[in-house]
Amino acid sequence: MAYIDYDNNIPTDAPGRAASLAEPGQPDRRIPIPSPLAALPGRVQQLVLLQRTRLSRVSKFLLVGATGALVNSLALLLLVQGTHLPLLLASALAAELSILHNFSWHDRWTFGRTQLSWRRLARFNLVSLAGLVITTATLWLLVRHLGLYYLAANLLGISLATAWNFAVNSCWTWGGAP
Repeated sequence: MAYIDYDNNIPTDAPGRAASLAEPGQPDRRIPIPSPLAALPGRVQQLVLLQRTRLSRVSKFLLVGATGALVNSLALLLLVQGTHLPLLLASALAAELSILHNFSWHDRWTFGRTQLSWRRLARFNLVSLAGLVITTATLWLLVRHLGLYYLAANLLGISLATAWNFAVNSCWTWGGAP
């Protein structure tokens, strides 16, 4: 609950926070200001909080995915140019490195887990592999059969795979996390 001190026009978080600004012996003229969420029925409050949690998770998921793409690209560059690995092998290694990067950030930050789980890692790897198939199949279908420009088709494939990855990882890998 928030409060506002009407004598000093100062918002405060708790009663007594701005008490030092009032004259001794004067009554406390702050009144509680309920949060807008408090005016909603209990079930609606729960739904709003759930949607906030989901939005926060989706945002974190997208941010981690974007950094994972950078990890993948940098690793690919280093593996191809630095170690002169064949492109397909370098690509597979870079993809796995980015998957490990993404898993560690999602496990700790996006989904708030504190204990490493090999089971979650294996599931995340499988879901990511399916996401790669979705991206590649979408790219191929849109370019080959609809004549879409390959970069646009790739972005659509990535978008579909991202939605897949978030939905399945939320439900299966991290056990129904909202």
